[in-house]
Amino acid sequence: MRPFRRASSRRRSATLPDRATAPARRGAPGTIGLVIAQVLIVAMLVVLAGRLWYLQVPMASYYQQAAEENRTQDLMVPATRGQILDAAGRPLVRNNTELVVSADFHALAQQEDGGAGVLTRLAEVLDTDYKELRGRTRLCGPTVSRPCWPGSPYQPITLAEDVEPKVALQIMERQEEFPGISAQQHAQREYPGGKAAAQVLGYLQPVTQDELEKRHKLRTQFSGVDQVGRDGLEAVYDQRLRGEAGLRKLAVDSKGNVTGMVKETAPEPGQHLVTGMDAKVQKITEEALAEGLDKARAEGKPADSGASVVLDVRTGRVVAMASVPTYDPKVWEGGIDQKTYNDLLSKDAGQPLTSRAVQGEFPPASTFKVSTLSAAVENGSSRDGIYNCPSSVMVGNRSFENYEGGAHGSISLRKAIEVSCNTVFYQLAYDMWKQDGGMKPKNPKDSMSRMAKGYGFGAPTGIDLPHESAGRIPSREWKKDYWETTREANCKLAKGGRGEGGAQDGYLLQVAKEQCKDGWVYRAGDAANFAIGQGDVLVTPLQLARAYAAIANGGTLYEPRVAKAFVSADGKTVDPVEPVKAGKLPISDETLKYLQTALRDVPKSGTARGAFTDFPLDQVPIAGKTGSASSNGKESSAWFASYAPADDPQFAVVALLSQSGTGGTNAAPVVRKIYDGIYGFAPKTDDAEGAKGAKPKKGKTEPAMPDGAPPKELPAVKPDGSVDLPEGFRP
Repeated sequence: MRPFRRASSRRRSATLPDRATAPARRGAPGTIGLVIAQVLIVAMLVVLAGRLWYLQVPMASYYQQAAEENRTQDLMVPATRGQILDAAGRPLVRNNTELVVSADFHALAQQEDGGAGVLTRLAEVLDTDYKELRGRTRLCGPTVSRPCWPGSPYQPITLAEDVEPKVALQIMERQEEFPGISAQQHAQREYPGGKAAAQVLGYLQPVTQDELEKRHKLRTQFSGVDQVGRDGLEAVYDQRLRGEAGLRKLAVDSKGNVTGMVKETAPEPGQHLVTGMDAKVQKITEEALAEGLDKARAEGKPADSGASVVLDVRTGRVVAMASVPTYDPKVWEGGIDQKTYNDLLSKDAGQPLTSRAVQGEFPPASTFKVSTLSAAVENGSSRDGIYNCPSSVMVGNRSFENYEGGAHGSISLRKAIEVSCNTVFYQLAYDMWKQDGGMKPKNPKDSMSRMAKGYGFGAPTGIDLPHESAGRIPSREWKKDYWETTREANCKLAKGGRGEGGAQDGYLLQVAKEQCKDGWVYRAGDAANFAIGQGDVLVTPLQLARAYAAIANGGTLYEPRVAKAFVSADGKTVDPVEPVKAGKLPISDETLKYLQTALRDVPKSGTARGAFTDFPLDQVPIAGKTGSASSNGKESSAWFASYAPADDPQFAVVALLSQSGTGGTNAAPVVRKIYDGIYGFAPKTDDAEGAKGAKPKKGKTEPAMPDGAPPKELPAVKPDGSVDLPEGFRP
């Protein structure tokens, strides 16, 4: 056995270098990684410190608010919408509280079946169609048919209105069967007059998502009660009628349960809008217009639409405004089905959303002669001269005839208005056209066009209603612009001739060739048609009523107003809407008086005498002018424009019956019935409402306007919300 050799071990260890003194070898493992790790740790600490500083200093208030919001919930408290009242304080639009069943769009969408089961059970409880309910929960869009929800998905979707209390109770007591469904009291708009003045009053609809995003205060919470005015007065005065919503800040726990109230801001009720309208006169106007159209239809006329306007000539306020076809504004409540919506927009249904009084544009026919007479006299024609009224007159190279070829010999301008002699006005227009230089004018006066614009035609009146039309007053400049727009079509028509889809009628072919070649030229025939309110002239019934109101009141053109005043819900604050003067008629006092005298003859012995045969003109003299507007391929449209009493004017009344015949036969009787109602000249009937076929009784009806004038005082709104009517207008 060999012994252990220690010396060898010592020798081997002696040859190893000392680790403490030996130089470090290049690329020693772990050194670089350790340095990098240390740098990263330091950098992370710096970033963390910076982030902590940012959150605790610059963003401190933001996160403090966010923390508070995690413990609170805001609840909008809708304001009571103001009523719309007539001048005497009678409600035209009021609020009616009813039970409404609503759905939460997102709550239904989050359910596994998209809410189908809930809506099926709800349809059974409400005794309605499931498809109808499902349709109402869809959001409206370009490809979505009605019914659908036109409002925001963040507000309650109305599914059913005026629900019986026992039905609502079933829903609320069985919430586990109806998740996302609620039943609560809502204030709905109510229209005591039904369809009366529907286009004037307007309607409400839910706020859209776009509108919601523009109204920052309502972005997180929105009440389904607080709707937006979409048309008429509801739209124009939406902000003042709607008031200011209140806010309840509720304390909630981590599970969302309400534990108390942190803060409450009471809602500010909307203001009541007192209008210049009269509910009784409105009803009379609506009935008279409808009866006039029915009568025309019975005579075989199309009678497709109509409008009537009653203005207070002393202030320009609207007393009544009717348009046919009309509609019941209740159709908008809780959504609208596709068929009803299509009918409101359909030409076949007469587009009942359109107000013919404000938006309808029609040739004014002979009612326009007041402007032509004014232009001729102010241009040098004698008021006291004698003018020839033949059956026809040559204007340029065309013969223009009187209505039905009648002739009246040598007459005054006053007589020309009374009997509505077209040929006198053709000649006046032809003379002014020649004075301007005819086909080659040099600095033309365009007297007729300028006078028509001075009467307020060809521009909006400025009424406080949306979508007003401007009408059209042609001039040399207008005709040139119109020619450039239509030239291509006219040239194609002229080139086509009789057998190639062009103008089939010889006269139409000639016109098409003229329009193609030099249709920009203002011809003698254009002036002749202009003179009697035909050709390219278009006006609205409101414009015509304002013009006759100006003749009546001494020449002042007002901006028509429906609103008369705003009254706070407690009646303590009253903000009047003052009349606005828009200008003066550009005629002398002598010409104005001459016109007034001529118009007074029309109901007595002129073209409207048949309608006013037994009317007490000695008590309430009427001044007015008939008009029968013709159009290619259509029946004549009937006009009557008037004011009364002629010796102390208070009201201007205009009626238009489209495609209904002549003004004297069809429109004047409508206006007569309106005056009968205003002044109490209509005979009593067995039916208190004056229904059709009721037998006359002895005596007259009560006048709609006591003393033949609107109330001077505003209705008084009491603190409890009730309204006191002015003296003389109380039941």
